Amino acid sequence: MAPIHPLARGLDANEPPVAKLVASQLRRMRRIVDAAVELAQEGGFDAVRLRDVAERSDVALGTLYKYFRGKEDILLFAFNEGLHRLEQSLARRRVTGATPLERVTEFFRRATRGLLENPQLGSALIRAISGGDRETAVQIAGSNRRIARMLVSALRDEPIDPASPVDAFAPSEAESELADALIGVWFAGLIGWVIGNEPDFETITRKMNVAARLMLEGARANTPS
Repeated sequence: MAPIHPLARGLDANEPPVAKLVASQLRRMRRIVDAAVELAQEGGFDAVRLRDVAERSDVALGTLYKYFRGKEDILLFAFNEGLHRLEQSLARRRVTGATPLERVTEFFRRATRGLLENPQLGSALIRAISGGDRETAVQIAGSNRRIARMLVSALRDEPIDPASPVDAFAPSEAESELADALIGVWFAGLIGWVIGNEPDFETITRKMNVAARLMLEGARANTPS
């Protein structure tokens, strides 16, 4: 399910009946997502049980399944909302740095700090984006495109417009390959943090700095003079 960022909008009394129905559905989805996030903050991935989500959100379990296939779907939705907030943050305050390496490193520092700010929730979101079925993979691919857009914007030292469609983002082949490789390293570091191999976000940030430096140096070495 694609992220629906207008979830938080209120119901306008002047809207026609169909729009009111849609708004009520959006508010129901909002309660479901908020309940799942609260449970994840309290107890991590395993604490997000759909019956508990339904009970806390005051939504029937059968109704919950009309919106989401499972808890991974709900957590992926929350992850995408986090990406949207990161995009807005980057639009207000761009990453700083005199070189592409400094800017890329700062981007990953901010992204990692935000994701791991609440360890239980961060761990739950990372486990959700590690899902293996095809539909989950399609959703994760969409999330990756959004991360790649932010990363390439940092690389180019260009502003990002959160309102512009991600599909309109057109990186060069070299930028796309670099983004894919760095996002892969980042996700590996996040999974390492979940299982205890990466102790904190500073360790992940240092790993991203090393990976970015090696990749950028390699890209320059392969660029014809």
